[in-house]
Amino acid sequence: MSIEFIKQVEIRWADLDPNFHVLHSKYYDFGAYSRMSFLVENGLTPAWMHQHNIGPILFREEAVFKKEIVFGDTIHINLQMLKMSADISRWSMRHELFKSNGKLAAIITVDGAWLDMQHRKLAMPPALVKNLFNAAPKANDFIITSLKAPE
Repeated sequence: MSIEFIKQVEIRWADLDPNFHVLHSKYYDFGAYSRMSFLVENGLTPAWMHQHNIGPILFREEAVFKKEIVFGDTIHINLQMLKMSADISRWSMRHELFKSNGKLAAIITVDGAWLDMQHRKLAMPPALVKNLFNAAPKANDFIITSLKAPE
């Protein structure tokens, strides 16, 4: 596993709001793209999740906007684990969106868990998920929490 996971996104005309900068909801889309790319590129494809009746869910998603992103910009999204429970049932990720000039444009933070898709309840993730999250890039302020999925 690499020390960092970075996805590149080119800003399209359709990403803009009436003020000609990136629409606030697109930032959340960029975070979701980064997270799903991370999972899929490491074997947790939608087909795998369907087969194992498990999927990620979010409890909280927050964006802090730092610099304007406009049409023609290219951004790099740095995904890092911020915290997770020792059993990997709950987790938080940070996505830092950098402009090509190196300026931090936004920070997206999400808190999530794993959902048993069949029973529609929080679940313990399979070994592949645990291995991936244990090997995932970690933030400098990464912590392991005592939170666990309810039984």
